[in-house]
Amino acid sequence: MILLMVSNGLLSTILTIRAQEIGYSETTIGLVQSGYPIGFILSCFITPIMINHSGHVRVFAALVSIASTSALIHLITEDPAIWVVMRVLSGFCFSGIYIVAESWLNSLADNKNRGSLLSSYFVVQTAGYMVGQLMIGLSAPGAITLFIFTSVLLSVSLVPILIAATTQPSLEEPQRVTIFELFHISPMAVIGGFFIGISNGGLAFVTAIYARNVGLSVPMTGYLLAATTLGGLLFQFPLGKLSDIFDRRLVIIISSIINGLVCFVMVSVGTPHLYPIILFGGFLIMGGFTLPVYSICMAHMNDYLKPQQMVAASSTLVLVFSAGMVIGPIGGAFVLDRFGGTGMYVFYAMVALIMAGTGIQRLIKSDKGEVDDKDNAVPFAATTTPEATQMHVDDLTESTP
Repeated sequence: MILLMVSNGLLSTILTIRAQEIGYSETTIGLVQSGYPIGFILSCFITPIMINHSGHVRVFAALVSIASTSALIHLITEDPAIWVVMRVLSGFCFSGIYIVAESWLNSLADNKNRGSLLSSYFVVQTAGYMVGQLMIGLSAPGAITLFIFTSVLLSVSLVPILIAATTQPSLEEPQRVTIFELFHISPMAVIGGFFIGISNGGLAFVTAIYARNVGLSVPMTGYLLAATTLGGLLFQFPLGKLSDIFDRRLVIIISSIINGLVCFVMVSVGTPHLYPIILFGGFLIMGGFTLPVYSICMAHMNDYLKPQQMVAASSTLVLVFSAGMVIGPIGGAFVLDRFGGTGMYVFYAMVALIMAGTGIQRLIKSDKGEVDDKDNAVPFAATTTPEATQMHVDDLTESTP
């Protein structure tokens, strides 16, 4: 998983750098990067069928091979339409890879270590992605070295799975609830999941465009991206703990307001890239109060569900989040292209304030009060599939007397 996440973080970043070197507009880069969440959505439906037909090992090997190939195809063509297709393939493959890895983890866990294993898995995912972002400074912009290195990392990640002497886990195609059914259960989770997907998509794929546009070097661009991811890692557990103590909607509201205020500070400064402390501190805070909110939305949703309903509901929430991630790169890149950095910050602020307004509205008008026996908020990365939720459900079931 470390190798996979490093390769994913590296590929997502170097694609933006190479696209700028080729001469793609900001809007075109956003459209290219939006292919990844589209592929992610498709894989959530198709990969479980593939696994049931061919088995975990074969599907894992096939998906890694395709992901490795798609990374290299960016080197032999500059056609943006083909790049979009490759990003869809990449999103499809990585989503499927996570499904395989998480179902394997769940089958090997027991009631003594399942909770700690899930937390460790989140840290490995997030830290690996951050390391990949930091590696973009190891080669010149537009060079082929890092694309080849990404392919090598993906190929090497096959080895532990192929030589592991473990029994393949069983996998059932996840049941699903409709968006309308989920909205009835938890409107805050659906609305929050969608808009936090927009913010995540923007931060993940547009930050590098912004950094290069304001003159940051390639290594500094990697540091800025890593600061955003680090913020999510540092704030995940404290915000999760606060949401266990207080109303989770209140934590979402405060987090969103803080994000909006940071964005307005960036706008008022006008040239935050000239002040490294403001720039890096701002993105660290934005990441810290954006990336963990998905986990809080999921925890809020789970508070009103029985354990046997959680996997199906999380499948739908993943799709809602991914739909937001499709919009994030396109919207963020478009406003950056048309209005510069100020427009990008205003875009993020508007998304954050919509989140805050929704939370306030739900607090005032909701007929569902906060439950008394909340489960602890569990850290889920944006790449988490319903298989990780199954691990959490099994932990709840086995820990219940």
